[in-house]
Amino acid sequence: MKRKYDFCKMHILLVSATSFEIEPTLQLLKEKKNTIGKHTTEVLITGVGQVNTAYLLAIKLLSNKPDLVLQAGIAGSFSGQLYLGQTVLIKQDAFGDSGIEEKQQFTTLFGAGFAGKNDYPFTEGWLVNDTTSLFQTSALVAVKGITVNKISDALLQKQQLIEHFNPAAESMEGAAFHYVCLQQKVPFLQIRSISNAVGERDKTKWVMKDAIINLNIELQKILISLP
Repeated sequence: MKRKYDFCKMHILLVSATSFEIEPTLQLLKEKKNTIGKHTTEVLITGVGQVNTAYLLAIKLLSNKPDLVLQAGIAGSFSGQLYLGQTVLIKQDAFGDSGIEEKQQFTTLFGAGFAGKNDYPFTEGWLVNDTTSLFQTSALVAVKGITVNKISDALLQKQQLIEHFNPAAESMEGAAFHYVCLQQKVPFLQIRSISNAVGERDKTKWVMKDAIINLNIELQKILISLP
């Protein structure tokens, strides 16, 4: 059953890998003394990667569970339907490079039989955000994301990820974020802005500045529009 939440006055935890990605929103929160509307917002900067995110977020939720957790950051894009600089909601995420690779063939842990694809909190191998009311607060497109430990320009890795997951976006923290929030049964939302195409390491072709601007515009819209 999909969860629906009725929010009034909330304490929000804003999570990001780096302060750089959410700097405009940090400035706004400082000006507003961490209160926007009726809601208070606390910030957790985890550092880059899945381990940092899982560890620090789990400790935070175990010690003081917020009413809502938001993760914001940049991402790479697999999809020609997403333009550089676009901000999207991540509806479902997965650990994209957890598995076995033999003779240039990749098998997920589920495919290898080391885990059940519907073992909680997974649904068909995905970490799905089922907080339907949160998606109704934003007009952003909801897409599939995958999370990897290694950002690479390798064509084989990109092809394997597309074959197994057909994702729209790639990050280094999203699945860990989903996993912890689902385990702790706290409502959450992940948003990402597209800074580059997956596999493109020529940073002159990236739009980091535009991605961060757009990310914070949409993040602030969400914070302001929450009921």
